[in-house]
Amino acid sequence: MTDFHTIADRVAIDALRAEFTDAAMMNDHERLADLFTPDGVVRIPDAGIEAVGREGLVALGRQREGRMDLFVQTTHPGTVRFGESGEDTASGRAYISELIRTRDGQSHRNHGIYHDTYRRTADGWKFTERVYEIRYLDTTPLGGSSPAGRAQEGSPGPATTSGSRPTA
Repeated sequence: MTDFHTIADRVAIDALRAEFTDAAMMNDHERLADLFTPDGVVRIPDAGIEAVGREGLVALGRQREGRMDLFVQTTHPGTVRFGESGEDTASGRAYISELIRTRDGQSHRNHGIYHDTYRRTADGWKFTERVYEIRYLDTTPLGGSSPAGRAQEGSPGPATTSGSRPTA
């Protein structure tokens, strides 16, 4: 593998990890499932969660969406190592920060690691497995609120003018 191909593969895998976070935050469960091989799996051992295959991944996403009032996930760069059996497999880690508030009022501030395996397919790099390891969990109630949460509570949202974005 030439350096150019290695760099291109690393960029593609970083984009895959970012796409996962975007699909999760946008509650686009079908798009998220498309980021996995047909037998792909997500495991969160600390929470007793495992979702296998497209149907399992979509169902997990819908379950999360139904339980969460607030879900913010940020992916930080991690490592990538290419397999010895050619250029079509890799493993890596992505570092994650999350803010979560469930509809029943529980709060979670997580810092964790996704331990990933990837496979190159005809459609590009895909996840074969993501295992989420929680490294830090803070269940102190979150002090802030989301615009959707403020609207539900009857509080005004961010200041806006007609047709413009919120002001800072």
